[in-house]
Amino acid sequence: MAHPERDTDSAAGTGGDPGSWPARQAPGARDLAGLDARICRCRACPRLVEWREEAARTKRRAFADWDYWARPVPGFGPPDAAMAIVGLAPAAHGANRTGRMFTGDRSGDFLYAALYAVGLASQPTATHRGDGLELRGVRITAPVHCAPPANRPTPGERDTCRPWLARELTLLRPTLRSVVVLGAFGWQAVLPALAAAGWRVPRPRPVFAHGARTTLRAADGGAPLGLFGCYHVSQQNTFTGRLTPDMLAEVLRGAAEAAGLPVAHAD
Repeated sequence: MAHPERDTDSAAGTGGDPGSWPARQAPGARDLAGLDARICRCRACPRLVEWREEAARTKRRAFADWDYWARPVPGFGPPDAAMAIVGLAPAAHGANRTGRMFTGDRSGDFLYAALYAVGLASQPTATHRGDGLELRGVRITAPVHCAPPANRPTPGERDTCRPWLARELTLLRPTLRSVVVLGAFGWQAVLPALAAAGWRVPRPRPVFAHGARTTLRAADGGAPLGLFGCYHVSQQNTFTGRLTPDMLAEVLRGAAEAAGLPVAHAD
């Protein structure tokens, strides 16, 4: 995560009010590598910092030999992605352990298998950083970059973290043509971030639903953005059949086609 770009504060969250770290630091990131480096040093939300580090200390028995990441988890995927996937937040023993979005838990297993089936990932599994997984034209991110207790960030934590997402979307704007949002929380979080990044969000705001699709126009007359809703890949949805692999693949294919990405179709 080292990057030559230097931040203006002396340490993560210590130069001024820690809670304002994202708002101070995000706008100055010149590229996604620099943004990711700044995200990884964030300590803006005390409850989330305590939880992510406590999970790393206590661990799960299955991961007793792991050295947990235990920091904010940056986005994952190429800097010229045409499509983005926005989730909720890292899992305490998933991405908080591995340091990569949706890597190391069953939600990620479900998502990456679908991405591979559609032709947007190089392999169907994601176990750890350095496992060889590559995304094809897709970047995965979240509105909250730290693992929250019970997988439930507060509205205040979401709002504190928003400058990271807004800057990420701004940096992706030259190539980004579609966004898939997993779940209602992510949908509500991404709309103001998209507006901050230069797309017009209509009033009344689009309502989340699985299969929802709307087009956002660019405020500067640039390329429009396709916005797609999908149930979250949580075990609560996938184990009950509320979200099936075919349902997820259908949304991913629609978003990929809207972004001009080649996709694989089911036989």
